[in-house]
Amino acid sequence: MSHTRFNALQTIENRFEPLPSELEGRPENIASYFGENVFGDESMKKYLPEKAYLSVKAAIQNHQKLNRELADVIAAGMKEWAQEKNCTHFAHWFQPLTGKTAEKHDSFFTMTHDGRVIEEFSGSALVQQEPDGSSFPSGGMRSTFEARGYTVWDPSSPAFIMEVGEGKTLCIPTIFVTYDGRAQDFKLPLLRSQNFLEKAAVPVCQLFDPKVTAVTATLGWEQEYFVIDEALFNARPDLMLAGRTLLGRAATKNQQLDDHYFGSIPERVYHFMRDLETECHKLGIPVRTRHNEVAPGQFEVAPVFEEINVAVDHNQLLMDIMERVARRHKLRVLLHEKPFAGINGSGKHNNWSMGANTGVNLLAPGDTPSRNLRFLTFFVNTIMAVYKHADILRASIAHAGNDHRLGANEAPPAIISVFIGQALTKLLSQIANGKKTDDAAVQRAIDLISKLPNLELDNTDRNRTSPFAFTGNKFEIRAVGSSQSCSGPMTVMNTMMGLQLLDFKKDVDKLMGKGTDKGEAILMVLKNYIRKLKPILFEGNNYSEEWREEAAQRGLSNHTNTPAALEVLHTKHAQDFYGKSGVLKKSELDAFLRVQLEAYNSRLDIEAKTLVELVNSSIMPAVLRYQTELADNIAALNNIGMDDSSNYQRDKLKRIVGHVSTIKSSLDKLEVAFTKAHDTDDLHREAHLLCDEVKPQMDIVREAVDALEGVVDDQYWPLVKYRELLFIR
Repeated sequence: MSHTRFNALQTIENRFEPLPSELEGRPENIASYFGENVFGDESMKKYLPEKAYLSVKAAIQNHQKLNRELADVIAAGMKEWAQEKNCTHFAHWFQPLTGKTAEKHDSFFTMTHDGRVIEEFSGSALVQQEPDGSSFPSGGMRSTFEARGYTVWDPSSPAFIMEVGEGKTLCIPTIFVTYDGRAQDFKLPLLRSQNFLEKAAVPVCQLFDPKVTAVTATLGWEQEYFVIDEALFNARPDLMLAGRTLLGRAATKNQQLDDHYFGSIPERVYHFMRDLETECHKLGIPVRTRHNEVAPGQFEVAPVFEEINVAVDHNQLLMDIMERVARRHKLRVLLHEKPFAGINGSGKHNNWSMGANTGVNLLAPGDTPSRNLRFLTFFVNTIMAVYKHADILRASIAHAGNDHRLGANEAPPAIISVFIGQALTKLLSQIANGKKTDDAAVQRAIDLISKLPNLELDNTDRNRTSPFAFTGNKFEIRAVGSSQSCSGPMTVMNTMMGLQLLDFKKDVDKLMGKGTDKGEAILMVLKNYIRKLKPILFEGNNYSEEWREEAAQRGLSNHTNTPAALEVLHTKHAQDFYGKSGVLKKSELDAFLRVQLEAYNSRLDIEAKTLVELVNSSIMPAVLRYQTELADNIAALNNIGMDDSSNYQRDKLKRIVGHVSTIKSSLDKLEVAFTKAHDTDDLHREAHLLCDEVKPQMDIVREAVDALEGVVDDQYWPLVKYRELLFIR
């Protein structure tokens, strides 16, 4: 009998009723405590002198630097605020290339040279620290003996207080850089891309409204995740080590009845969700939506839109808080893209748009002709940007977890295409087919836009199979993985849009320089773009084999796995993409690629080793014990002359022996492939070998083990089964 599995089930059976939510006694009015742990605008007004407050606002809005004297004043006000909330420590909070967050805590407590104890937080401690960070992935930009890494304050994202049990720490969002200022995190490239996009977008906006002086990219993410009981999680070594089940036979009931989707939220999960939302609201994370997702045990949380840098920080915070709050409820959150085979995995839809300082959404049609032409300009340029740089966008969502999800008839395919709905497709077609581009043609285009359905109400069609879809007043990048940082895809989105808007402005200026009217010049350029970008537009079923064939004919790439998708980062296209925008230097791009490959190879290394250990130390001993029991039963029947009564046992034993033989053969081949992959010093070749030779053998082992799970005595089976993982709360 498997003690681990049944002990876990017994633990759940003996659990007390769910504890009351942590928010008992807290006002139900979210506005009364929203952002109470954030050093936001109201707190800065209260704790900072007016000059310091205005300087911080200018630093945020105009990317201005703060001098040391002002930094001391801001640090003093921040410390006073934090200590009034019982903080004892502060930490520079950053996002290294692990994709997780990192923090190094220091106490406000210190001692003077004469032995006195004081509480101190200086401007220098606020602005910059040296956390070392020698073990963070650097892609070769830092060696262990030259390991200096610096965290530098990012004033555009507000400081906050993290509560862990009774402890409270003031966290200061920072970027993480090398000694010579090169990016070692996801945040600095995102900030650079944001700045680049703004500089490219403002001149285009001013073609329509001279009052526009700033443009901000916005993001609304949708986080999908699974929740399982802590005892069941602890009884699955593969979940603990790899984040997904490497073995497991599908339950006879999973999601085929669609009865979990948007259903009643289980009470225990509901308690967890309420606590999660409270912690988020205290930190100023504007989560608003919660619901059951398609797969059993799967859920979603989503906020309202925010400025992109803050939104990314908030998503990183959320993933940390989710795991922490879940433990309070004896639950575990699974963020892996495919924790369970055979049912839907988890994504993180990124809803991206742009807003101007005048208060308009640049991807929403307005009620005036100029705004309608403005909408058409940003709409078409976004699609053109995707058409030009689809491979780089695909690379930004490539990693080991997402390989299990993309193209699996539950998530967008690896082929990047754009869905815009019938009404907008017809609009672009009519513009592209126009014979003349004159003042009358401009007016016709504006009139066509004004007759569209109210896109602000999200009346466009939906295509769940599309990786990149226009959904009313924003574009939804549906292919981002649930465990990923939004930074990578959003950095690419900002950068490619910035590059495209520079090209657009240059093309328009060239025509206007020849005497063409502004409106006519804009429409002429857009018409040319629409004719070029047609291959990227697709309204049909992205899962179909016909689309794969058609996409190939259109010249669209189909990178089905991470090693293939990352190949583009070796190319001149990628170097120009990041270099011309200033988002990544060549050394930073090379380092980033190396880190991504190392992460991919390490994940597959962990998975393969975990699988082999699970099979050899847990599965096979149980199977062999049951095999022996069957053989003994058959022998006993033969001894008393009832061998004709053992046909069922013989058939079962034959199947088990066959699966065991398959497992042995595949484990041998897996070891050979694994050794071959690790014998090369080329990271990309190693990744291809792990993907193309190791993973297939892992799949064969899994198929055989999962078949055994269906025939071996349930009392012998050592691993918690899918029916238990997915349906026991």
